[in-house]
Amino acid sequence: MHKRYGTNICLAAALAMALAACGSEADEVARAPEAARDEAALPAIPVMGPERRILAFGDSLFAGYGLEPAQSYPARLEAALRAKGINARIGNAGVSGDTTAAGLQRLAFTLDAQEKSPDLFILELGGNDLLRGLSPEETRANLAQMLSVLQERGVPVLLMGMRAPPNYGPEYQARFDAMYRDLAKEYGAALIPFWLEDIYREPELFQADRIHPTAEGIERLVGSTIDEVEGALPPAG
Repeated sequence: MHKRYGTNICLAAALAMALAACGSEADEVARAPEAARDEAALPAIPVMGPERRILAFGDSLFAGYGLEPAQSYPARLEAALRAKGINARIGNAGVSGDTTAAGLQRLAFTLDAQEKSPDLFILELGGNDLLRGLSPEETRANLAQMLSVLQERGVPVLLMGMRAPPNYGPEYQARFDAMYRDLAKEYGAALIPFWLEDIYREPELFQADRIHPTAEGIERLVGSTIDEVEGALPPAG
């Protein structure tokens, strides 16, 4: 469903990448292959403790557009958490093309379909609203309703923020960017202000559409957000 929006889903990363292209190459940090090999050679930490169920709810950035299912952000995040010894199981509820309105429509059904209430709900929506030029007030209202439902059900939330590019105008940008921070504060959600921060300046970490991350880009995102995800998990038991 929503296939016609698959290649056109324009998240803030894609809109901001044109600006990033003007940046200095000195901003790029070299990553030595030897370090990756050394990390891979470390002994695995045994997975322990009760199972921690996480539901990743979002659009094509969670659905893994253009990638194998095992390369999606939720799948790689689960693997990274388990490598740290956390008994995490992450359900991927990402749907390409979803706006906040579409997410709101399927939220209750998705929650009711879970065998158990999630220990953590990762909410990543708003980029497609940005693409369609929807007002920040409309996007905020939809996100607020979702956060209200999750709050009523006692489900902890990690809100993945997006960022509007400057070409939308300073007024729109200020209203959109403040939305995630204000909602997280109002509903007591954990927050990553702009979860694509680590890669949006590097076009080589995006697919040919210059919108969706490559498998390497996903790995970078997992590495830059795993601490926040772990920190958002409530104590076991």
